[in-house]
Amino acid sequence: MFALNRIHPFYRYVGKDMMADLKYPLKDNTVPMWAVRVYAVLLPMAIFMVFYYYRRDVYDLHHAILGLLFSVMLTGVITNAIKDAVGRPRPDFFWRCFPDGKDLYDQLGNVICHGDSKVVREGHKSFPSGHASWSFSGLGFLSLYLSGKVRVFDRKGHVAKLCIVFLPLLVASLVGISRVDDYWHHWQDVFAGGLIGMTMAMFCYLQFFAPPYHAEGWGPYAFFRAREDSVTQTDMVESSSDNSRLTIDDPESVIR
Repeated sequence: MFALNRIHPFYRYVGKDMMADLKYPLKDNTVPMWAVRVYAVLLPMAIFMVFYYYRRDVYDLHHAILGLLFSVMLTGVITNAIKDAVGRPRPDFFWRCFPDGKDLYDQLGNVICHGDSKVVREGHKSFPSGHASWSFSGLGFLSLYLSGKVRVFDRKGHVAKLCIVFLPLLVASLVGISRVDDYWHHWQDVFAGGLIGMTMAMFCYLQFFAPPYHAEGWGPYAFFRAREDSVTQTDMVESSSDNSRLTIDDPESVIR
């Protein structure tokens, strides 16, 4: 993922007639990238730890953290790979390319940028939105986790549970909207990023947990397998004990 982030994206043709949609102001991020790592990775882990404190289920804690990390890392790889392959200019590309406002084009009509090379390179990474994809991959995973824990699909009509489930998704959506408001992304970038992140969250969650609407959706697969193995071993011990008792209590069976 980090290697893909350092690769220069596809240098897409940007003509003068395209600049009408790429002249938005160059602004700072409302939500910086370090904050995304906090609320999309560390915050879900903290909530997993809270459930572990009350339930003491190491299977749940281990697989929740593992699934979350799989989700955000796979999302990061896919997002960065697509960014590099597409090379779509950001809405503020004009001011990245021409910080003094004086545009320059070659004989084919393509831009000749004289801005900072790193800023220009970042200006070719509009599609899809990394903030949106990471937000939905981490907070989407958390939403699925919470829906299983509070048993939102228990058919008892507790609508308040939906507030708990939808809150992480609302936060992720607001982050995506901020990317459009900051003129770092087009709305299509945010939509695609959110779709990628949520898809990865669903796939990674279902690797370790049953669907939230399932009767066993409140726990990881490993917990139920361990419980079944424990019951099987207990039955085997009891069966062995019964056979030993039968051998001792029934001498004729020993003779036969």
